[in-house]
Amino acid sequence: MFRSSVRGCAAGAAGTTALNAMTNLDMALRGRPASSAPEDVVEKATEKAGHPVPETDGRDNRLSGLGALTGIAVGVGTGAAVALLHRAGVRPPGWLGGPATGALAMALSDAPIAGFGISDPRTWSPADWTADALPHLAYGLVTYGLIGAAHRYR
Repeated sequence: MFRSSVRGCAAGAAGTTALNAMTNLDMALRGRPASSAPEDVVEKATEKAGHPVPETDGRDNRLSGLGALTGIAVGVGTGAAVALLHRAGVRPPGWLGGPATGALAMALSDAPIAGFGISDPRTWSPADWTADALPHLAYGLVTYGLIGAAHRYR
């Protein structure tokens, strides 16, 4: 079980790299700014936990770094969870498992955005949904593909 978790973490890290590459490619092609949602989630979560990021020099940079680290944690953790499900016998074909893995990561990322009132996905435009869904699809295809490959070649 430990090896499956480690393989899932590695697959999730690779998937996170694919997600970040797709996001940055979209920003480069369309000239859109980076989303502030990760920093906003960290800010709200730390305030709610009673340990807000201090109002000091570099606060915005700290929030940016923590937002990015939170995204990595979601990606790696989702990979570990999917690998454990795979080990337990939940093995849909790649055409379903990849998008489902991406959808799970997207839900885990978007739920705090909605829950903290940072944004309401019900009001997002098709372009907003596409900018969120395509990188998560890339995440899911890479992560699930590597988990399946690791299972076949162990």
